[in-house]
Amino acid sequence: MRKERLIAPVLAVLALAWAVAQTVAGLLFERELARAVEDLQARGELSIRRSDVERGWLASHGVLHLSPLFGDAWHVDVVYRARHGVLGTRLDGTLTPHMAPAGETLFGAVEASPPRWEARYHVLSGTFDGALALSPLVFHQQGRTLSLQGTRIAFQGGFGDWRLRARLPSLRLDDGEAQLQAGPVTLESRYAYTEGAYHFTQQDLLKVEGLRWRSPDLVLEADEIRLHSKTLLDERELRIRSELTLGEVRSADQVLLTGGVTAELSRIDADALRELLDGLRREAARGSADTTGREVLADLAPSLRGLLADSPRLDLLEADLDSPMLGLALEGEGTLIFDARDLAALDPLALDSPAERAEWRTRLDGDFLWHRVPPVMALWLGLPLDTRELQIDVVRGEVRLNGRPLPPVLERLL
Repeated sequence: MRKERLIAPVLAVLALAWAVAQTVAGLLFERELARAVEDLQARGELSIRRSDVERGWLASHGVLHLSPLFGDAWHVDVVYRARHGVLGTRLDGTLTPHMAPAGETLFGAVEASPPRWEARYHVLSGTFDGALALSPLVFHQQGRTLSLQGTRIAFQGGFGDWRLRARLPSLRLDDGEAQLQAGPVTLESRYAYTEGAYHFTQQDLLKVEGLRWRSPDLVLEADEIRLHSKTLLDERELRIRSELTLGEVRSADQVLLTGGVTAELSRIDADALRELLDGLRREAARGSADTTGREVLADLAPSLRGLLADSPRLDLLEADLDSPMLGLALEGEGTLIFDARDLAALDPLALDSPAERAEWRTRLDGDFLWHRVPPVMALWLGLPLDTRELQIDVVRGEVRLNGRPLPPVLERLL
């Protein structure tokens, strides 16, 4: 009898524990979803809002609306449904991109229903993982046709660290008699950050394993193109380092170009960048239809100038390009620095004026060294044929080659 009397209390305790765990799982999911939305907004690139939200004990649902921070060129509706469990939450839903101003649905003319996605939230680790698969798509616009074959996107991560991998087996763009084919194309991305994206690091690797361009005048083929970039925002500055690696780019069965280039942009003032992003978010939240783009830029002009306060620097760390077809090679390195003195004299809103652009050019100083200059290039630049190194100097915007003024043909181009 005593054992039988214990059954009901034990069952009650177990039911209560399950109910509490279920409730906690739902609350944790909602917290992490809200944090993920805030993380995306903190980058200053997207406007995100939620609608039709219903938070339940066993299930919840809603719609995420993603759009550019400014403008209405596109927006994406992400419908989600969440089924909460003690150890995790299963999510699924649909993704529907729209193009403005007509608001037409991209997938409406291609698929009977928008593409579906699935994900899972793990309570113990506080992380998400999920995937989105797209059926073959064909877009038509102004005589052009873009065909995408079976894109798949997978993501995983949680607060402070997200990873994404996208794969596109084939892409084809037809524009009249010209045609571009690429694929497979893969993108691997990792984004790590602190709260509010005050500091962050983003690494991206884009690989195009095959590329072909055909037109009546030109046929180009490339076996592999890789672009690796790393963006870092720390206490002091924003730095962006990129490395482009080319396989063999061929034309008429000859190697037109091969090699690679590595460059880094640094000394973009971090505090000014954060102020600029905060200002952009305030302007977007205000959403006044009476405010013009020029008025917004005028309000943000001090932050735009502040980006240059530490004299931004562009380093060409390595250039190693070779063209057997043309008999030319480029091997060298160089630096270009912006003079940040008296920034108040610069007007970012007047860059459409030739005089203002000339004023900005006078702030540029730097040099580039080209090793093993081909004789034909020396001849074209008006230098002695035995020139083996080319020193390109930039002094207050004026360019000199081995101490000589630019040839008139190049001066006109600049």
